Amino acid sequence: MAYNLLKGKKGIIFGALNEQSIAWKVAQRAVEEGARIILSNAPVALRLGELNKLAEECNAPVVGADVTNNDDITNLFNKSQEHFGGGVDFILHSIGMSVNVRKGITYTENNYDFTHKGLDISALSLHRVLQAAMKMDAINEWGSVVALTYIAAQRVFPDYNDMADNKAYLESIARSFGYYYGTKKHVRVNTVSQSPTRTTAGSGVKGFEGFIRYAEKMSPLGNADAGQCADYCVSLFSDLTKMVTMQNLFHDGGFSFTGVTQAVIEQMEK
Repeated sequence: MAYNLLKGKKGIIFGALNEQSIAWKVAQRAVEEGARIILSNAPVALRLGELNKLAEECNAPVVGADVTNNDDITNLFNKSQEHFGGGVDFILHSIGMSVNVRKGITYTENNYDFTHKGLDISALSLHRVLQAAMKMDAINEWGSVVALTYIAAQRVFPDYNDMADNKAYLESIARSFGYYYGTKKHVRVNTVSQSPTRTTAGSGVKGFEGFIRYAEKMSPLGNADAGQCADYCVSLFSDLTKMVTMQNLFHDGGFSFTGVTQAVIEQMEK
């Protein structure tokens, strides 16, 4: 059901790869709620993914951008301002990658060249995007920026590896930039800490299916799926949440504040 929450709003969605992607679902929901969007991803993702299919469905242009390259980000905002005739009202940052995870290198043996690359893509990219947006006045007043994160930023999850560090830094950038952008132009910046979700990126983490099953048993409401996350992101893009900023918002069925559940106890007692 649509409520026209984003009627007349314009936004940029980073990170949609295929139908499993949370960003894919967010793009669909944003358009259903009345928004016009631009889709963006790294050049390699554009070659390997299915973004053109989503672009056609959403009647949205695709602008490739390597988020570790300042020129690419500047070009993206130039094209977005040209396409929309002005700034955007919301941005979704759904970007994350760890070379250490992909290559099966354990946390205690991390290759630091790989660590730096993952940090740049997964966290510093948010700083680059917001820095460029502020300089170019590319986000309208009372705009909203949402970045996706995971509770491993606060708690240890074996095999989530250096992505946990990346997410912790991502959340810090969101808080800090939320202060500066809020003071300057009432732009709000938040992170959404989502339940473990079966995406292409998430499935690359060793033991990820175990994460999902454990979280399902530990969450009073069960795990939130990608579509439900999209609903939540849309609410954060809307004018209904104009005074919410600098927050890490858990969207996880109650997992983050549950000590133990009866389901977990029964499983341990088997």
